Amino acid sequence: MMHTDVVIGLEVHVELDTMTKLFCSCPTKGSESPNTRCCDVCLGMPGSKPVLNSKALEYALRLCLALKCNVSKELVFSRKSYFYPDMAKNYQISQYELPLGAKGSLTLGAKAVNIKRVHMEEDPAALTHPSGMHTSSFVLVDYNRSGNPLVEVVTEPDLASPEEAREFMKKLITILSYLGIFDVKQGIIKADANVSIKAGNYQRVEVKNITGFKDIERALQHEVERQKREVKEGKKIMAETRSWDSDVGITRSLRLKETEEEYGYIFDPDLVLIDITPEMIAKIQSSMPELAEQRVVRYINEWKIAPIDAEVIASDKLLSDIFEHVASHVDKPYAAKWIRRELIRVLNYQGKEMPQNPIRAEELIMLITLLQQKKITENTGQKIMELLMEGPFNIVEYVRKNNLEAVSDTGVLERLCREAIAEHPAAVEDFRSGSDKSLNFLVGKVMAKSKGKASPKEVNEIIKKLVR
Repeated sequence: MMHTDVVIGLEVHVELDTMTKLFCSCPTKGSESPNTRCCDVCLGMPGSKPVLNSKALEYALRLCLALKCNVSKELVFSRKSYFYPDMAKNYQISQYELPLGAKGSLTLGAKAVNIKRVHMEEDPAALTHPSGMHTSSFVLVDYNRSGNPLVEVVTEPDLASPEEAREFMKKLITILSYLGIFDVKQGIIKADANVSIKAGNYQRVEVKNITGFKDIERALQHEVERQKREVKEGKKIMAETRSWDSDVGITRSLRLKETEEEYGYIFDPDLVLIDITPEMIAKIQSSMPELAEQRVVRYINEWKIAPIDAEVIASDKLLSDIFEHVASHVDKPYAAKWIRRELIRVLNYQGKEMPQNPIRAEELIMLITLLQQKKITENTGQKIMELLMEGPFNIVEYVRKNNLEAVSDTGVLERLCREAIAEHPAAVEDFRSGSDKSLNFLVGKVMAKSKGKASPKEVNEIIKKLVR
């Protein structure tokens, strides 16, 4: 559903998957005991000197290139001054005047969402409000996260609905996964959303700290409805910053909206300018992996896979990787259909996603080979796929042991079909009168006689031949 009177822009903060922090050697993962992964640099102690993590720069440049950004010729860091417990030195090292990347785009179907800027910055500390943000009388601060490398992706206000915002986040996570710069299982990705509605004279409200792509739609739907309700009640929409409370499912007012000028940006004197040379860009460009959009084109043009199968498979890197392995051993379009439909079906039924997928590529290759060779029916294949969710086993041995080989002997199938026709003359007459339901009924009877080991397609053709 499109909201033509809604304007949304996103500021997405992505935690880069490096081993150490942005400006010091403290580990980004490890001890979860509060304040055990920090040092004088990430705490901003007097005399400490930050040194840039080169791997974080490489990862940020990869994202700039994937989003088709114009890359700056030099890397410049600034101090964003504010006074809050989550930043011990009372400023955050970020980029303001000259972002690393600018004027990029990300495609959602036929629509291009313009990327205003991509820049690097350090993560603040984690704050814990024991009784909730709005009721706690004190706050606990954990500086373990302080200084972790972030990249911020800022869109133009091109999104026209909460649904589009969710799709943008999903597509961005897909790109991050392909680039190998974000830990899909443990990495933090948060969005601040700027949302306004026509009825409120497009007064911009920022909703902060929306985690992941699943919550973005829910948070924005609530905020859009809240603003519409305010206007309907004759209230004026205020330019403000609100927080998203995912437990309750509402936004809460934090403060009136500040402007960027209020942060008093200055160039950071502790960090030297770094040239982003054409050679550096060329080296990163040459190491860039094939991205989802490129895989879709290859699947369709070279492997002759149906567009819908290609798009669904490529949209999930783990799914696409397992498909690549399987497709190198069996018929590619046939494998695409089975992996896209059946593997996703059994995962959804179990309430699992690809990271929890227990089915290995080797088992899929064997299963699809048996299906292609018509040694088992599709119905049997579906049941085996369901069993594989419980753990691996030898599929060939299982089929033999349980007598699940497909009945492919034409003579046997014809005999079963003649029996079904003789036993159900009324259905035969209804089919001759044009009833497809009666044909399906007869096919079902033959399938029962074969204990599900016949091919419905073959049975269908034999019955048509015998009856007509």
